[in-house]
Amino acid sequence: MRMVRLAGLAAVVFAVCGTAYVYRDEVAQRLGLGGAAKAADQAQSSPAAMAQPPGRRGRANPGGPVPVVITTVTPKSLPVVIEAVGTVQAIASIQIKPRLDSQIMKVNVEEGALVKEGDLLFELDNRTLKAQLGMIEAQIRKDQAQIQQAKRDTDRADGLLTKGAGTVVNRDASFTNLKSLEAQLEADEANKQNVLTQLSYTEIRAPVSGRIGSITFKVGAIVRQSDNTAAAILGTINQIDPIFVSFAIPQVLLPELRAAMAKGPVKVNAIVDDNLKQAGAMAFIENTVDPNTGTVTAKARIANANEGMWPGQFVRAEVILGVEADALSLPSAAVQLGPRGPYVFVIKDNVAELRQIEIKRTQQSETIVGNGLRAGETVVVDGQLRLVNGAAVAPRGGPGEQPRSAPKPPPRG
Repeated sequence: MRMVRLAGLAAVVFAVCGTAYVYRDEVAQRLGLGGAAKAADQAQSSPAAMAQPPGRRGRANPGGPVPVVITTVTPKSLPVVIEAVGTVQAIASIQIKPRLDSQIMKVNVEEGALVKEGDLLFELDNRTLKAQLGMIEAQIRKDQAQIQQAKRDTDRADGLLTKGAGTVVNRDASFTNLKSLEAQLEADEANKQNVLTQLSYTEIRAPVSGRIGSITFKVGAIVRQSDNTAAAILGTINQIDPIFVSFAIPQVLLPELRAAMAKGPVKVNAIVDDNLKQAGAMAFIENTVDPNTGTVTAKARIANANEGMWPGQFVRAEVILGVEADALSLPSAAVQLGPRGPYVFVIKDNVAELRQIEIKRTQQSETIVGNGLRAGETVVVDGQLRLVNGAAVAPRGGPGEQPRSAPKPPPRG
């Protein structure tokens, strides 16, 4: 009996399903589902929908024209700019070290002070060297007196030899003694210069103009020439006006940069923040390309009298190679990325057309287009997420443009 009941139930289900399949169109029309399903199938299988990048396929106009913000592609003169992240570097960073063993007697500079070239920074104990200098100067005066006597003796020996009262041996001995004393004088003069040089080391002066850092040694400290550790540095002076900004550029831009530098100074702007921009010029390009990154290091010399930039600071560098006339630019927000590359939606007769473009470069919020667009064409800058190729749109102007009204619907009959 159980098997009979199951067989009867299966027959009933089969009959109901068959009837529903036969009358499926009438049932769908009564429920209001037939038109929507048919439109969805047509939209998904249309060539326009299949042309969309992945994620951009869908119904062409699910709720009428899509509201979008548009702008017009207008040619204008734009600077050709290379943007990079740079690091501020001191042109000269000098570590102050002693050149002889001595004791610090006086410190004439404060930590962090701005110094000029030649300013006296430290004074070392010079008493021993001054005593040596006095001894050498006395020896020099002695040598000079002995030379004067030797000259008189030589003249006298020459006179006696001429009169036949002297000998050649005596004359030669007097001459040799004179030359020996003159050599001794030269040696003592050299010793004097050596002591004077060491005496100059007791006055440590600023080799360049800049700003000094921490002073690690105070009055009374013993300093040694042979100490090569970092702790032996008396202080460090960084030359900061002018100053270097070092940055890396891709190797593909190297020919353009070199060509611009061959024509004359290339302007570089160092941007610290929105309120601080300092100008300078390219200084040099490194002589090798880094094979690991494919970039080359370049440096710009920037005026820094206001000390707006500090060594080690990160800044944005703008290298201005020149000016491109009639460049086609559009807001970067208009450019979308797909599997075939960048594209935009061009509006013609209130219909969106997906068009692939070639980008030359991007500068701040603008994109300069190489191929794919013409001057005067209209592109979408906002609302692309709801667009597909061939979709109807209701455009309105972007900032600074007159809004365009949507097409009026035809009057109902």
